[in-house]
Amino acid sequence: MTLSDALTALADPVRRTIVKELAGGPDWTRACGTFDLPVTKATRSHHFAVLRQAGVIEQRDMGSRRLNRLRRSEFDAAFPGLLDLVLDERRASPGDS
Repeated sequence: MTLSDALTALADPVRRTIVKELAGGPDWTRACGTFDLPVTKATRSHHFAVLRQAGVIEQRDMGSRRLNRLRRSEFDAAFPGLLDLVLDERRASPGDS
């Protein structure tokens, strides 16, 4: 897990949505198809692959479903505070201070 890979993975708003949703629930309860994302199935697969390769998530196949886990403790150990910033992200509009 490198900082560059982590930042690249978390730079995309779709991937941040996945991370935020995983952070809000128990490990291994969300299958890839249960996320309401504004992308095609192929693009969804790509986003999960980027997160997995960067070490942000872990995936486990259970029958026909691929379940996901946010690697919170591992990520926090490698990059303290970074995931908290992502999870606490607020949308700022131009001109906000």
